[in-house]
Amino acid sequence: MSKVVTIVGGHGKVSLRLAHLLKAKAKVTSIIRTEEHASDITAASATPLVLSLENDSVEKFTNAFEGSDVVVFSAGAGGQGSADRTKAVDYEGALKVYDAIEAVKGEKPRLLLVSAVDVRNPDIIPDYYNDEDKKISEWSQTHLATYYKWKYQADKNLIERTAFKWTILRPSGLTNAEGTGKASIGRPHLVPTISRNDVAQTLALLVDRPDAAGLALDIVSGDTPLEEALDEAITKRATAWVG
Repeated sequence: MSKVVTIVGGHGKVSLRLAHLLKAKAKVTSIIRTEEHASDITAASATPLVLSLENDSVEKFTNAFEGSDVVVFSAGAGGQGSADRTKAVDYEGALKVYDAIEAVKGEKPRLLLVSAVDVRNPDIIPDYYNDEDKKISEWSQTHLATYYKWKYQADKNLIERTAFKWTILRPSGLTNAEGTGKASIGRPHLVPTISRNDVAQTLALLVDRPDAAGLALDIVSGDTPLEEALDEAITKRATAWVG
């Protein structure tokens, strides 16, 4: 029996790849903010649904999530635009999705949240960071301060929720490279970058991995096949969250 998956931020580059990957095993609805993107969603073998994270109600999102097995949140301002818009999408939009899932009657869908490596309490440096990690972290926490602030607040809020199951996937810098089908997952160092194709493939694997619930998994390019790397991280409960 195929799964029912709803993607929030459906027109994103990772989301479009994910919808295409899921077409053989899931019924996918991709939420988009404008009808102009509908043809791209259809081309990815998903059903478009126009809803706005900024303007539409929790109730409308709850209605969209009814009957879903998995909700994927892959929306974001991308560190672009005003600080207010970053807060509205990356924080307030995420909380709207959490609240909407909680309001689903009966069995609630599982949430896969796409975040970013190094989203953490800025006062706590993870004990596995090496000197290069610390240098990269200092740059990102300084130059992308607003983005990291609201991503952290959104992730922190999710960590505290117990009404539904969730997993956070935290990619490093994203590229449009073809991808290798390999990665380091769990608590790797902050480099190298990772292709959007490999992130989408990992999300597709996570759709079938309820045992990843409660984990925040960093992902960077590596030498281990994706399924094997994910298995190892889940078995070890290798969460990267630092709250």
